[in-house]
Amino acid sequence: MARTVSLLGSTGSIGTQAIDVIVRNADAFDVVAIAAGGADPAAVAEQAALLRPALVAVAREEAGPIVAELLKERGVEAEVIAGGDAVTRAAGVGADTVLNGVTGSVGLRPTLAALEAGSTLALANKESLVAGGALVKAAVRREGQIVPVDSEHSALAQALRGGAAKEVRRLVLTASGGAFRGWSREMLEGVTPEQALKHPNWDMGPVVTMNSASMVNKALEVIEAHLLFDVPMERVDVVVHPQSIVHSMVEFVDGSTLAQVSPPDMRLPIALGLGWPDRVPDAAPGMDWTLAQSWEFHPLDEEAFPAIRVARAAVAASPLHPAVFNAANEECVEAFAGGRLPFLGIVDTVRSVVEAYEAPDEVTLEAVDRAEAWARTAARDAIAAR
Repeated sequence: MARTVSLLGSTGSIGTQAIDVIVRNADAFDVVAIAAGGADPAAVAEQAALLRPALVAVAREEAGPIVAELLKERGVEAEVIAGGDAVTRAAGVGADTVLNGVTGSVGLRPTLAALEAGSTLALANKESLVAGGALVKAAVRREGQIVPVDSEHSALAQALRGGAAKEVRRLVLTASGGAFRGWSREMLEGVTPEQALKHPNWDMGPVVTMNSASMVNKALEVIEAHLLFDVPMERVDVVVHPQSIVHSMVEFVDGSTLAQVSPPDMRLPIALGLGWPDRVPDAAPGMDWTLAQSWEFHPLDEEAFPAIRVARAAVAASPLHPAVFNAANEECVEAFAGGRLPFLGIVDTVRSVVEAYEAPDEVTLEAVDRAEAWARTAARDAIAAR
């Protein structure tokens, strides 16, 4: 019987690759809902015509009637909903699997809705776990309900099958190094958004690519690994691996290390997220072991890229500080893209905002909202004052 799927962020990088996997395995998956921001109503309608979901959700209110009309013209019957809670409603329909490929902390409410509905959550939206980690963990109803879709965390989940939790010494996340791999802090002065968007290995959306260049993406992944696998932050390490072939590693107490290896293709972790714990045949090409190849590993230069250090401090400070870290970064990335903040100012500003925040004792959804709002205001004020 086909597994039902609700696909959030359907028009983004994760969503479009997920659709490729689903279409090629139509007998295994049945898409019952799709959700997107709605900036491109025609693309949403095209996806709905292809997948024939019962529910189509768009966050932009004005996109709803456009999508509905386009579907009517195509003879496609589907309920179309629009507005601020539309994506969350699509997450809570009770599908077997909800793939959350939304970008940013706006993915938190859909994440909670999917968990509360009892769905397996294939999580590509790391920001929702970072921003609301305590809330997300409290909403989990059963072991294995969250399946990571980030290539690094998917790799860790696969490698962790090789031993018991008590046997794990540390997790090692690999980082491509982004657009500025090997650059010193001095070399990073004056770099442009266009340069930051030139990722050497991966085809990702602009926000994730910018975060990769600053290593903030890896900082978020360190927090995510800590929360997903219940491993202390001090036992989650990062190593730079330019080839992006080894996606992450688990070191065990006996000195053994297990690594997950595959060409850099997001369809593999997406397929595993959709089919977990089963593998989807031919989800992506495998390694060609007939070719000579070399893999490199380098220590992370934390002077040039201090984001992970700031993330560790945020986790140590309080459960709400990571939400401040993420929200401040989103404001800083937008300012950098708009020419209002230099590249090095991104993490420097995030650090100053994190250090200035005083967290309340209680962690609620409203407290996360207030922390994020405070962080955005503080970041904008800091940017304006530069």
